[in-house]
Amino acid sequence: MKKNNLNIVKIDKNKSLFNYEKKVLIKELILNIKLGYFDFEKKNPQKVKFSLEANYKDKKPTNDRDLKSIVNYDKLVRLIKKLVKNKHYNFLETLAEDIFDEIFKDRRIDKIVLKIEKLEIMKDCSSVGIQISKKRSNA
Repeated sequence: MKKNNLNIVKIDKNKSLFNYEKKVLIKELILNIKLGYFDFEKKNPQKVKFSLEANYKDKKPTNDRDLKSIVNYDKLVRLIKKLVKNKHYNFLETLAEDIFDEIFKDRRIDKIVLKIEKLEIMKDCSSVGIQISKKRSNA
């Protein structure tokens, strides 16, 4: 007779069996803001479009009753609006760095892809701008 070699595994209910990779998306947030290096850009607001992806990892599923269990896209939109309201930026790159600094305060976020475009600045283009990815270092 053959002996059964099965082991019984106890599952720790406090330890997750899964890792979640989540992404918050903000597509085409358009704001009328003063932004730019040249004098004419400092005088009049211009339309600027923001698109953002914020990747984060979690060991638990989202709790449907706890706003803190997610990265809240509304909070990210308000953060961008606050930054551009309180400071004039000459360059899209310096604005991007301030956005990164604020969003990375949430320790769950490990990577951000940010695209910022000026929509009406050049006649021959529908937009000009930048796209920057920034990832948290594991070191």
